[in-house]
Amino acid sequence: MEVAHGFPMISVVEDSFCVTYPTEITVNKKYRGFFLNQRYEVLDVNGNLLLQVDGSSLDVRKKRVMRDAAGSPILTMREKIKLITLRHRWMVHRGISSEEKDLIFGVQRSHPLDMKPRLDVFMATNINEDISSFQLVGSHIDNSCKVYKGDTMIAEVIDVYPRSNFSKWTESFKVKISGGVDYAFIVALLVILTVNDYI
Repeated sequence: MEVAHGFPMISVVEDSFCVTYPTEITVNKKYRGFFLNQRYEVLDVNGNLLLQVDGSSLDVRKKRVMRDAAGSPILTMREKIKLITLRHRWMVHRGISSEEKDLIFGVQRSHPLDMKPRLDVFMATNINEDISSFQLVGSHIDNSCKVYKGDTMIAEVIDVYPRSNFSKWTESFKVKISGGVDYAFIVALLVILTVNDYI
């Protein structure tokens, strides 16, 4: 299937999250309560709520659940650490499942000693292979975060605020997404990036 401007549709989570034209979203991240619960709210250009992601900073597995605007679960992200290599890997499943049959994709940092963060994305059908389907390169904090499919950039963080006196208690960033690209997938990658301590 092709969408506006000749972009092929890149659907990872669900077709309904693929907009047929280039778009921008805003991701607001806040910490709430004694247990430092994280809440991400994803808004469209008109300020309408698209997605929300919740999870506790004290959760050992750093589990995060993405829900739609009505609160229905879309996917769950969980971290796994390979003790031999100390490489962080996240597994993303549909709904609140953790079963292999519901696995959508996995995300792994390229190498623990990399100076610049890079996340490699492996689809469920290719979860144990060496060649990733997507790559997220850089950090959202310094506006250098980009998502690639091969050599083609499909999304990038274009603004972070506040620009000065950056606080970990609240942060917002704006993301530009190419036409036909699954924005729920892009948000999941950014959540995984921001949850980890190495950014």
